[in-house]
Amino acid sequence: MSGGVSIRSIAPETPLVDVMGGAARREVKVHEHGFLALVDVMPRLVPQGQTADSAIVQAARVSYGAGTKQVNEDRGLIRYLLRHRHTTPFEMVELKFHVAMPIFVARQWIRHRTANVNEYSARYSILPDRFYVPSLDAVRKQSGSNRQGGEELFKTDDAQEAKTAQQFLDYLKAVEEFYPRYLGLTEQGVSRELARIALPVNMYTEWYWKCDLHNTLRFLGLRIDSHAQAEIRDYATAMLALLREIVPITVEAWQDYELDSVRLSRLEVQALKDAISGQGTRLGTDNKREQAEWAEKARFLGLP
Repeated sequence: MSGGVSIRSIAPETPLVDVMGGAARREVKVHEHGFLALVDVMPRLVPQGQTADSAIVQAARVSYGAGTKQVNEDRGLIRYLLRHRHTTPFEMVELKFHVAMPIFVARQWIRHRTANVNEYSARYSILPDRFYVPSLDAVRKQSGSNRQGGEELFKTDDAQEAKTAQQFLDYLKAVEEFYPRYLGLTEQGVSRELARIALPVNMYTEWYWKCDLHNTLRFLGLRIDSHAQAEIRDYATAMLALLREIVPITVEAWQDYELDSVRLSRLEVQALKDAISGQGTRLGTDNKREQAEWAEKARFLGLP
């Protein structure tokens, strides 16, 4: 008893286990110098035989006391919640990642403003000599229909295209030559906060990124999508692999209802009805982007 507050410890009904199996971190290597590591989870301890999915079920059933304790019923509830977009219970799981990625990937990533982030500071410390350089056969062309993306690869068996791709890699090599100058200037007394400003965005940064499961799934839905930049997709794929071990029931349901699903607009629903009745698959709009998106969905659905 201290200050009028009584603290009581309650032993669990069943033994508790660590959802990370006692590991300090679980890490996936990404590219040559990058990684994505899961370093902590809340809840870290769960009843034996369960996963961190149990925290979602506990939150969803708070109105019913202890509720059911059968895993198959938990699975059904989680699938119901995701199917009907009742997402608040998924905020009861928190994940903390340690990530090393190129700066240009970090600048895309930071657009997801629902996380807590603490990044390596080049004002305080010298940036390590790490650069992201794609392989020759991974250099992409600018998309003709998507201003922000690159899709088709330069052909390495075509002399002119291979030459252009190599010129890009040579350009990256030249950019790396800034690094010794950066070090030299800091050694001569130029402040780190100024010396860093000429460094390229293919250098690596690091951060700790903590986010609840609901918003982590939102991140994955956008960044694992085929329209996302390939480099950030690689990190999203690594994150999904780590999540699958921590919340397997949620990941299974999310893949069924979000990742591998198709969302249809009112116009697309009407076009689908027309296709079923044999009236063709034309979308009732002149917007070329919407027409292209519908054509992609129609192919996915196997429509003629």
